[in-house]
Amino acid sequence: MLAVILGAGEGTRMRPLTYNRPKVMLPVLGTPILEHIVNSCVKARIERVIIVTGYQEEVIHAHFDEAQLGAQIEYVTQEQQRGTADAIGQVKDLVDERFLVLNGDSLISPLTLKLLAETPRDRAVVVAAKRVKEPTNYGIIQADGDAVLEIAEKPGKPVSDLANLGIYAFEPEIFEAIAQIPKSARGEYEITDAIQFLIDHEYNVRYLDVREEWIDIGRPWDLLYANELLIQTLEPANEGEVEPFATLTGAVQIGRGSIVRNGAYVMGPAIIGERCEIGPNCCIRPGTSIGNGVKIGNAVEVKNSIIMDDSRIGHLSYVGDSIIGQRCNFGAGTLVANLRFDEKSINVGGVHTGRRKLGVIMGDDVHTGINSMINVGTSIGPGSRVGVGALAAGVYPPGSRIERKAATQR
Repeated sequence: MLAVILGAGEGTRMRPLTYNRPKVMLPVLGTPILEHIVNSCVKARIERVIIVTGYQEEVIHAHFDEAQLGAQIEYVTQEQQRGTADAIGQVKDLVDERFLVLNGDSLISPLTLKLLAETPRDRAVVVAAKRVKEPTNYGIIQADGDAVLEIAEKPGKPVSDLANLGIYAFEPEIFEAIAQIPKSARGEYEITDAIQFLIDHEYNVRYLDVREEWIDIGRPWDLLYANELLIQTLEPANEGEVEPFATLTGAVQIGRGSIVRNGAYVMGPAIIGERCEIGPNCCIRPGTSIGNGVKIGNAVEVKNSIIMDDSRIGHLSYVGDSIIGQRCNFGAGTLVANLRFDEKSINVGGVHTGRRKLGVIMGDDVHTGINSMINVGTSIGPGSRVGVGALAAGVYPPGSRIERKAATQR
């Protein structure tokens, strides 16, 4: 069986994290989303994987050219991001049999892929679907039994609670349908229109009811949700050094070349990557995922956060429920707020997150000065600077300079 993974998109809804990388390369538990998906394919005994790339594809190539994952990896470039149907159409000359299509930003279990691969071959399309609580947020399937009658993208009045997961088993007939469809209202070639074309022409289109976990990562805070779920499966492992007066509790993983210094208190589940320096006298609380080459200083507390590679959280700082990009540097006493006074759920740039606790979403190469403050639900673009004693609150584009206003002299 062959799997095609769609990874060409720019991921604008994941700003500021995707200015320097494709969305599919954002980390969950220190591993890119795309690698999690390839690993699921391998566990489902899918040995050939084609990744459709586009935006910053060199980041994907560099990672997977070095990885040893047990699958044959091939690449196809989608020169212009013109929709999911156009992306799938790029592999037409490489496919002459049944194949799976997976979104590169959705985590799916190996069992679901195995069940999808094993569905009867008389079906032109099998759509993976799952019952959801808020169907207005998803593409929705109308079905009779397991036969798909209609597939609609985020309808105003959903006819069912069966959400289309964007995961499919296709026969080569799908390429004929793709060639027939026009652009959608948003100017893209949609794979759902190609599937509807086959339904309208009486092809056998069915759905598979997915019962296992499925995680769609569409917004930055979805990374935290994915991390919170997957970290519960963590097994303790230590390939680094733990000094005698450091304390580890629960499931904690420590990578090669890392050191946890005296007085550090690490509460699992938590993962610390390679070449990290943790402590002394710091607190790493549950749910924290620390990348490679990270330094956590004295009297720092980090809770339920993702800290990407080569960042430094300076002494006397607090980071909670946040995502910190690569090569960030926190000045001493930098404090991140993660809970509103009224404890209501938090918005980011007017977008409702559904989260009661959310700190900062920080792009790469951001520096903060001493005693900097960052309010709940703040988004800071890469290369920005938060000045000494300044308060960052809101959404900041790349290269911003956030300074404390000078006091008025009397």
